Amino acid sequence: MNARSLFSLGRSVVLGTWLLTACTTAFFAQEYPSRGIRIVVPYSAGGSSDVVARVVGAELERKWGQAVTVENRPGAAGNIGSTEVARSTPDGYTLLMQNDTMLTNLAVHGKLPYHHENDLTPIMLLGMGPLALVVHPSINVTNMAELQAARDQVNGLSYGSCGIGSPSHFVMELIMDKTALSFTQVGYRGCSPAVKDVLGGHIPIAVVSANLVLPHVQSGRLRVLGISSAERMALLPDIPTFQEQGMHPFDISTWKALMGPAGLPLNVVKKITHDLTRIMDIPRVQEHLKNSGIEPLRGDATALTHLIQADAVKYRDIARSAQMQAY
Repeated sequence: MNARSLFSLGRSVVLGTWLLTACTTAFFAQEYPSRGIRIVVPYSAGGSSDVVARVVGAELERKWGQAVTVENRPGAAGNIGSTEVARSTPDGYTLLMQNDTMLTNLAVHGKLPYHHENDLTPIMLLGMGPLALVVHPSINVTNMAELQAARDQVNGLSYGSCGIGSPSHFVMELIMDKTALSFTQVGYRGCSPAVKDVLGGHIPIAVVSANLVLPHVQSGRLRVLGISSAERMALLPDIPTFQEQGMHPFDISTWKALMGPAGLPLNVVKKITHDLTRIMDIPRVQEHLKNSGIEPLRGDATALTHLIQADAVKYRDIARSAQMQAY
């Protein structure tokens, strides 16, 4: 190849690279969003992540004038829906409403079908809520002391969790580690099916998202024995935390956060964060979430990243201590 041909080839490569960069920049410089958005919830309908997704999704749809569809993709402790988003095109039109099940699952199995940091873009921390230990009224106890006193009758019973490796699984492992209680796990595909079965008397005990049991507690169909957070739940002010009942330390709350696939353009992240921050300040949004047992939050991507890193260590340590690891 002579010098002129080499120069011509080099010029073509430079021109091609410039055109690609220009086209890419022009594409992402378009007003976002210019079409419908999909928020994938990798857990069952009715759970706290689903509630947050639908509340903020409706507000984003109103604000953006574009359809925002919430799609539940439960299964494999959240891995099915999460993996789908992690492998999607990073254009801002497929988003993920994630919670810390991602990290409890990682702690149990050692790895996920996707990398929890490298394959996802943190966008915003939106809410947090506790888990509750509930019993069917046929279990004649009202608090953890009474449950422990009845251990000869209740030990060996089955309890429902929101899935093997879920935060509810970790809560019960901590309870059993700090007491003389012993139960056999029945892992469901989300918290809602577990609530349904304990309501029906198919299982006597469950650990589930506290927001799901509020109406059933008020009607007397379920009884809450303890709350997993460090402070009492505002909607259940008479129910003591596990820490108050002698289990120290004990502070587990499930967070809800919006994420996207890795490589999400910075302008898209900024646009979503800016609009969500304003949405989370709307009184009706705060009221809806609080009435659902979810504390509204406005954590940016940096705060969310730090939380993910800290919780990954916390759940790994719990899994090791309770010998929950499957690897």
